[in-house]
Amino acid sequence: MRYRLKYLPAVLPLLAAACAATPEAPQLAETVPAAPAAEETGPLLPFVPVQPELFGEAGSLSNAWADFDGDGQLDLAVSVKGGAIRLYKQDSGVFTSVGEALGLPVSGPEFRGLSWGDFNGDGYPDLMAGATSPEELSRVFRNESGQGFTDVAAEIGLTIPGRSARQTNWVDYDNDGDLDVYSANRAGGNKLYQNTDGLFTEVFTGEGPSDPRPTVGACWFDYNQDGRIDLFLTNQSGAEDAVWRNDGVGFTDVAAEIGIETSGRTQQEGGVGCAVGDFDNDGLLDVYFINYGPNKLYRNKGDGTFEDVTEAFGVAEPDHAVGGDWGDFNNDGHLDLFVVGYEGPFGEQVPVNYLYLNDGQGGFTNILPLDHPMNAGDHGAIWVDYDQDGGLDLSLTDGYGPEGGHFVFRNELFGMAAGRALNVMVLNKAGTGVVPGAEVRLYDGAGNILATRLVHTGGGYNAQSAIPVHFGLKDLSPVTVEVTFLTAEGRVTQTVSGVDPAEWAGKAFAVQQQ
Repeated sequence: MRYRLKYLPAVLPLLAAACAATPEAPQLAETVPAAPAAEETGPLLPFVPVQPELFGEAGSLSNAWADFDGDGQLDLAVSVKGGAIRLYKQDSGVFTSVGEALGLPVSGPEFRGLSWGDFNGDGYPDLMAGATSPEELSRVFRNESGQGFTDVAAEIGLTIPGRSARQTNWVDYDNDGDLDVYSANRAGGNKLYQNTDGLFTEVFTGEGPSDPRPTVGACWFDYNQDGRIDLFLTNQSGAEDAVWRNDGVGFTDVAAEIGIETSGRTQQEGGVGCAVGDFDNDGLLDVYFINYGPNKLYRNKGDGTFEDVTEAFGVAEPDHAVGGDWGDFNNDGHLDLFVVGYEGPFGEQVPVNYLYLNDGQGGFTNILPLDHPMNAGDHGAIWVDYDQDGGLDLSLTDGYGPEGGHFVFRNELFGMAAGRALNVMVLNKAGTGVVPGAEVRLYDGAGNILATRLVHTGGGYNAQSAIPVHFGLKDLSPVTVEVTFLTAEGRVTQTVSGVDPAEWAGKAFAVQQQ
């Protein structure tokens, strides 16, 4: 069935045009920050906790969002150290725990990663969970039309024995229109599985993306704009990170060649996650690596290479970082960055979080005090506009704290700023699910680029959500929405002009692949 979301009332007619492998660089909009109007001044951190009595379970790890039952509201899945997978159904901003009633585990082996993806194309996102212990098996919970979940991992070939699971990605690496699976593993070697009519077969065994290094984070995007999605890996225990360029017939590790240089690490240092976003609004996707040791920000130069701008932009804090996510929480048109981590000896870890405010002029400033309630996570971090009011909310998990485990903070942006946003949902040709790895760009009336987003391919802490992309806006002038799909024919762009953000308040603007 088609994707049944209240914020997708119609599939809009689109103008489609094929894009060249290396498109012309977009014209940049002027980035002179405007002073906020008096009626827009409000708290610097306009967040309030949501249902803390419900989200208080300690030992929480991965958090991932999707509309599992097609009612048009985003729901939350969380993995817990005791083996439970909590599923919280949303009803107009109020959450109820429904996982046990729908067949998800309440105890048993620990799952370190959660990823939503509609592998069988029935319009309901399925949930994959990777087991932390190599002695346990991964699970794929097929979504039974929003009424329950059935573990079909053995049936479809995705038990993945011998892995200590971290990130799992649903991506279409071969551009055939269905979702394949990448399994990143802390131990046991990484694996790539091809989807053929809902059954999965390992490919590139022992080569390329079957990287034997201890991997924790994995994210995919077409960094060189050749029409094929590429793989970025963050590796642990002193191992260098990897960038596996997708060459169509195989993969080549080009990390050092393109400027992702991570040699010389100690055994205690290594990568944990990656977050993809266009922080400087030049139309090119950049990447932030979350590490044990100094974090790294790599700016995309547009020629197939990256430069390390970590120190220049002030986002290098060498804490024990674990997860992070980009999001424009104040709707000023610039991506901000939330990073979670911890400090302290084993058994006494305490969260150390950062909220880096992007000033739009080449710098970031941490605005989160250590004594703030949002300094609460040490694993998962996801920005999501769960209540569709235009302001990005924050979802965190705490895996080490003795009390409190997963948190949702609602964004209560002040005045007009709350409505200056546009959410865009990118759907596949059948209209049944999101398209991980698709790129969304906004342009103003003069053709200047405003911002770029990537449909989620994995991030936070070993999680993947199936949610709209969010754009904060400086004003509510009409915009052009451009979506780039990766297809068998290369990069194909669809464009809709004259989109009025005010008309789409409270719901997402839908773009369906043609």
